[in-house]
Amino acid sequence: MGDPFDRLLARVPARGIKARRPSITISYAQSLDGSIASASGKPLSLSSQESLEMTHRLRAAHDAILVGIGTVLADNPQLTVRHANGEHPQPIILDTYLRTPNDASVLEHPRPPIFATGHTPNQARTEEIEQAGGRVLSLQTRADGLIELPALVERLGQIGVTSVMVEGGTRVISSFLRDQLADCMVITISPSLVGGRHAVKDLPQDSMPRLGEPEWVAFGPDLVVWGDVEW
Repeated sequence: MGDPFDRLLARVPARGIKARRPSITISYAQSLDGSIASASGKPLSLSSQESLEMTHRLRAAHDAILVGIGTVLADNPQLTVRHANGEHPQPIILDTYLRTPNDASVLEHPRPPIFATGHTPNQARTEEIEQAGGRVLSLQTRADGLIELPALVERLGQIGVTSVMVEGGTRVISSFLRDQLADCMVITISPSLVGGRHAVKDLPQDSMPRLGEPEWVAFGPDLVVWGDVEW
């Protein structure tokens, strides 16, 4: 049957597939009961080495990788390709108020990170981020203060980003699904029970997303499920 990753990648709308906006792949690891963090919010290491290598190959297949400020503050992720061969994706951080610490690992990324922030960001903080190597995109915000994701996706397309891998956290994943911006999902399921915080919440019941023609395969002890997102 060949490399199972090749089967996965054939379904993922990666680099250059969509011309008008970047394709969006949502990817995360969860426990059997759907948890991606402990009940207290503590990050969990759920992926086996085999599924971790798959995830990093998937990162390398995308132009950019996106997380929210909550993930940066909780996990301090590097957002690089380390467990596979390939190019590092462009890191994008949803950070409405530019709360990313100056010593965050993402500021050491080989590619200058993009920070998507509110349309009236603090100028002094913007200059600090830019001096640290980041780039700030000012965008419209919703009534609750969060960034308008359709505006962000359109802007990313304008600057040449053709594919984005969204890795979290819960609010970011749920927002991309709620706004019907996800094209594909790749979910790693660890054979463990956590009783913690789930990856998805507060979706409208009249337009629930589902995976069309899902496929799955084992990567080590983990089960990886993927498919196109349909409503």
